Parts: sequence; C-alpha cells; structure tokens
Amino acid sequence: MIESPTTPLLDDAVSRFTGQPALYRPSYPGSGLVGLRLNPLRFLQDVVRQYGDVVEFRFGQTKTFLLNDPELIRDVLVTHDRRFSKGPGLRVAKRLLGQGLLTSEGAFHRRQRRLAQPAFHRQRIAAYGQVMAEYSVQWQQGWKDGGELDLAEEMRGLTLRIAAKTLFDTDVTDEIDAISDALTQSLHLYRFAMLPLAAKLEPYLPFLTSRFNRARARLDATVYRMIAERRASGEDRGDLLSMLLLARDVDEDGGQMTDEQIRDESMTLLLAGHETTANAFAWTWLLLAQNPDAEARLHEELDRVLGGRTPTAEDVPQLGYTRMVFAESMRLYPPAWVVARQAVEDCPLGPFTLPAGALVLMSEWVTHHDARHYPNPDRFDPERWTREAAATRPKFAYYPFGGGSRLCIGEQFAWMEGVLVLAALASRWRFRLVPGHPIVPQPLITLRPKHGIRVTAERR
Repeated sequence: MIESPTTPLLDDAVSRFTGQPALYRPSYPGSGLVGLRLNPLRFLQDVVRQYGDVVEFRFGQTKTFLLNDPELIRDVLVTHDRRFSKGPGLRVAKRLLGQGLLTSEGAFHRRQRRLAQPAFHRQRIAAYGQVMAEYSVQWQQGWKDGGELDLAEEMRGLTLRIAAKTLFDTDVTDEIDAISDALTQSLHLYRFAMLPLAAKLEPYLPFLTSRFNRARARLDATVYRMIAERRASGEDRGDLLSMLLLARDVDEDGGQMTDEQIRDESMTLLLAGHETTANAFAWTWLLLAQNPDAEARLHEELDRVLGGRTPTAEDVPQLGYTRMVFAESMRLYPPAWVVARQAVEDCPLGPFTLPAGALVLMSEWVTHHDARHYPNPDRFDPERWTREAAATRPKFAYYPFGGGSRLCIGEQFAWMEGVLVLAALASRWRFRLVPGHPIVPQPLITLRPKHGIRVTAERR
C-alpha cells in the first residue's frame, strides 16, 4: 500500500496577479513553507489543481512561482536559461558536490561540461553496456529463490558498483555499505539545510554539522584515493577519470583540471549518477510487481529476444518494451522530482514578466501526473511510450533528465543502464511485494522509497 501524509487544507481565498491574463491570474494566498516541509509532493499537486499552471506563493521570504505549463517550463530551461541560476537546493548541495556539473554555473560549467563530454560519447556508452549487464548477473548470484530482499538497497549497491567501474575503472564492492550510508546521511541533512533559517540554526546544532562532515570525509576518501592511484600509475584507461586527468581546454587557456575540480566532477557523477538510477530501478520493480500483465509482457520480450542469455548493448534496440517500462516508471516516480531556478534578471515568461530574484519551481512529479497529458495518470501503462503516443505530447510534459544546457550529461548512460539491468535481472527473476510493507515516496534531493521496497524473490 502507498501511504502519503496529509497536507494542510489550502486556503480558499484566491489573490490575483494584477493585470495578468486570466489563465495566469491564480495565486496561492500564503506561504508554502509548511506544505513543502510536511509533504512537498502532495502540496505541489494540490496547489496546481486548485490554482492553475502558474502559481505564486512565498517560500520563507522568497517570492516563488510554481510552473506546470510545458511551454513555460521550456522557456525557463531552454529559451531563457542564461537568465536563471540554479535554485537554492543545489547551492546547498555544493557543500557535498563542490563545483561539479550539477552545481556549477556559467562559463565554468560550460568549460567543465566540455571537458567531461567525451566520456559520454555514444560509442563509449555502448562499451559500458558489457559492464552493466555482467555486474547485474554477478550481483544477483547471492539471491535465493523465496528469499526476501530490499530492492531499494540492492539497486543502490548494484548501481554504485556499475558507476565506479564504468566511470573510474575501480571496484568499490568492499566500500558499498560505507559509501551508501554516507550518501544517505548527506541527503537527510540536505532537508534541514533547505529550511529558511538553517544557516542561523546550524551553529546551535553542531551534531548536524559533524554528521555531515563525517559523511563528506568518507566520500572524499574514496574519490581522492581513486585520483591518487590513477595519477601515480599514469595509466590512460579510457574511462572518465583518465579523461578528466588528461583533458585540456583547447578552446580557451589550454589548462587542466586541479585535483579539487576532478574530485568535484567525480563526486557528482559517482553519487548523482548511481543514486537517481537506483531509485528508478526500485520504483520499476514495485510497479512491475503491482502490474502482472505488464510484467508478463516484459518477460515475453526478454525470453524472445534473449533466450536466457545475458543481454548486450546490441540487444537494446530490440528491447523496446523494456525501455517503455523504464520510461513509464520515471514518469510515475521521477528520480528528480523538482527543478528549481532563480531569476538573475527580469525575464519575459509567456504573457507576463518574472521579476529578478524570483524562485521558479518546476516539478516533474506534478507535470508527469497531469491528466491532460496522461489520461488516468496514476495508472502504470508502458504503452504511453510508443513513438506515436509520445509524439502527441509537448516535449516538456516529460523531463526526467531536465533540459536545455543543463540536460543531464548522463542521460544516454542512464537509458542504456535502465534497459540492460532490467533485462539482465527480469529475465531471471520476478518479485512479489511483502504484504503490508509501507511504500512511501520520500522526496529528498532524489525521490527515494522511504522504507525501501521489500519483496520476495522468485526465480523464473
């Protein structure tokens, strides 16, 4: 069963944008702080349903706009992207990720992305496919027919191992528990850091700072060890780490990255990459267990295409339904559930002007559950992702990887991993939910299952 805490009732009063067209006039009449803290998913959905596709409220002292119109979302992420900086959430994330691709801005971000891009070339991603499939087969060897698993935990371990091997050519099997615990600590502290008064309260709560510092130190130890080992060997293994160490910015000063810059990019890609994909897998297994017809069709495709063998990158084009399952899972449970931007200058947005300093929220969770784009939006239906069906929807009715110049650099990596890991595991196993286990989405930086996804594994 899926549980969701209740949200305080929205105020019945409605204020209006003075002089704005009727479509954009509703405005939520109070602060969004309580709702965003208690249950952000429900709060954002309720606000849009009651007040429309453009809603203004206050988050602390910040004037905040929630957008749910795909065209306006495109304007913010693509058309006017240089008029916006990252939102406060990712500024907080700099404490963990430094100036990595996820958190850096402007010319520095463009330089770093240019240097990292070759590691995500189509041919290189295809080469990663063998690791993705083989590690999936190895990981499930310890599972027992009829045994109980927490698939959220299992997927975090597997995807961390895949990310470390494909991007840094290293095995972190012995460190998985410690790294996962450190990441979890960091994600929970992120929620506190997002409070408007967090900076003022933090000196009075030293235990929070010490927990975060220990978590960061544990993660830093792993990443700096990988950098030091590679510098000492001088070996070019053709992976991301080698590329970062050797890359020169030929378009500008010809400079190379410092160890700190390499640490920031490595931390971002190692953690952000495996965390989002792990959550996507966990939710996918939940949805397949809840929808036996879709599960049966998935198994039919895997049996027909693979015939019991381990999948390869060459199989991906033939695994169309497998990809549709993964796409529909990321619609219902988007790993990144909200995008935030802050206007650095006044910005025209549709028929009105967004003031400088305003915070803009765009929620994948809300847009992906909009019945105008997805009839019966809470129903799991991979058929929404046939080429014909997808073509009928606006581009930014679905944006699990963001968009524009900040489009996730690992998007194609994630699609390849999504198909191959699902294929490798679902061709051998089916999962049945443990009765009565609560399923509660937990919106941290990513959308995690709060109590995990506990299942009984059945060998096929």
